[in-house]
Amino acid sequence: MMKISRWRALPLAAGVLAGVSLLAAPGASAAAHAPSRSFLLPGNLLVSRSVYTARPGLIVPGTTVLPPGCTTGCAVATASGAYPRVFNNVLVDPAFGVTSPVFLDQLTPSGHLLSTVPVPSHGGLVTSFSSKSELALNLSTSGRAVSLMGYAAAPGTIDVSNANTPGVIDPTNPVPGADFRVAAVLDGLGRFGFTESNAYSGDNGRAAILNDSRGANVLYASGNAGNGSNPQPDGVITGAGEQILAPSGRPESAQRPGAPAPVGSFSVTQLGDKADKVGKDTNFRGLTIFNNVLYTTKGSGSNGVNTVYFVDTTGKACPNGVGLPQPGAKLPASPIAFDPAQLQAKGVFPDNMCILAGFPTALKSATSFPFGLWFANATTLYVADEGTGDNTFSTASGSYTAAAAQTTAGLQKWVLRDGSWKLAYTLSAGLHLGAPYTVKGYPTGDNAATGLPWSPATDGLRNITGRVNPNGTATIWGITSTVSGGGDQGADPNRLVAVTDRLAAAAAPAESFATVRAAGFGEVLRGVSLTPGTVSLRR
Repeated sequence: MMKISRWRALPLAAGVLAGVSLLAAPGASAAAHAPSRSFLLPGNLLVSRSVYTARPGLIVPGTTVLPPGCTTGCAVATASGAYPRVFNNVLVDPAFGVTSPVFLDQLTPSGHLLSTVPVPSHGGLVTSFSSKSELALNLSTSGRAVSLMGYAAAPGTIDVSNANTPGVIDPTNPVPGADFRVAAVLDGLGRFGFTESNAYSGDNGRAAILNDSRGANVLYASGNAGNGSNPQPDGVITGAGEQILAPSGRPESAQRPGAPAPVGSFSVTQLGDKADKVGKDTNFRGLTIFNNVLYTTKGSGSNGVNTVYFVDTTGKACPNGVGLPQPGAKLPASPIAFDPAQLQAKGVFPDNMCILAGFPTALKSATSFPFGLWFANATTLYVADEGTGDNTFSTASGSYTAAAAQTTAGLQKWVLRDGSWKLAYTLSAGLHLGAPYTVKGYPTGDNAATGLPWSPATDGLRNITGRVNPNGTATIWGITSTVSGGGDQGADPNRLVAVTDRLAAAAAPAESFATVRAAGFGEVLRGVSLTPGTVSLRR
């Protein structure tokens, strides 16, 4: 009998089930006054949020050199540190970012704010405020904890997201700083554990999952590495893509991270394509585990294939780079036994990852931008597509026309049939793709630095989670991506949305997303998961 995941939870508000508007979502002021109880109640949602808190005088236009410490090819700041204009500095410094603290908001499924858990910034982690691919939340395999990734740096630090890690220095990286990447694990009682890593030097870690079932105790992580020129140092190549980490029980000040430990690797040569830049085929983002298989996505970058991947621990799933997980597959327990002599020519080799059969295999796709993943069951997979990021704007229609015209951005429903995954339909109604919306306190009119409106619009979805309901439907929550005329679209206030879909539906029904919560001025939302301790039943 097919296993179907069910969720024992608090009752879901009828507004989400019907796909209609909910109560007004709490903004920054409401969040600031939320209770700060550390414990998390099973049956709720957990959302990662960051608040821009950079100190006045952090950046002086016309004086501050970017990146900090730069000696060659430097730029001078064109905007102060005041939000949101501070992110116009990315127009002169492509690596520009400012770190900010992280908060985990506990919400009821309908969006009522129950409590906020601040993630320690000192001895913990921060995020790069405008780095839209960060802070995914994932329940551990046992369901007892949730994981996320960030940086071992102080709030208000500039350009950390493209800095080296201390153990992997690329001298060609124009950002001279060095900061460990950090995986955090939070249990239901509000207790944190932090594990530093030298992986993702020159770029960012995006997601982490703790495998704590059946005596296991390992972290899997997903991200990208490299911000320099070719040839890349060995540690940059080994520090990209899928990583495996041993959770540390020590405070960060006592940790001494070793070399990166890749657990998954893919090359386009597996498909018969010509090799491209070593390490960039594994510019991975989303991360999930289902039936003891580790899945990830690639949806950005100028190399490789934007699609859905899985780690093959059997060595039999994909002789030509495409396949399905083998029955009885197990999660990896150790890094790849790669050949160091092949690193500069082939990357981490031999390769042990596959494209999931039926998903795109075309190089450098201009139409596929997968991000988050959620399996409703063994034959139904929901994939978030964040959209193209094209902010072409029409004053005649008052919309971002490229975003509005998309047909695959939003929530894709894939079904497994005849040995291959097929796209059944894409849900986007209610997201109002390409339609600008206002945010209290946010600038109006056009950004003089870009000539485009400050007002953001939804472009698609990033991280997602879901539950299967007793009536044969599934409710999926997602974090929106945006387009705008802001200097960095990752700094736009975005939204948490929800939709309910009938699992047996083969054609797109009349379903519509509802806004569950909206980020306020100086806020961004990043990841969403169920709270630790939420019981998952099988039948």
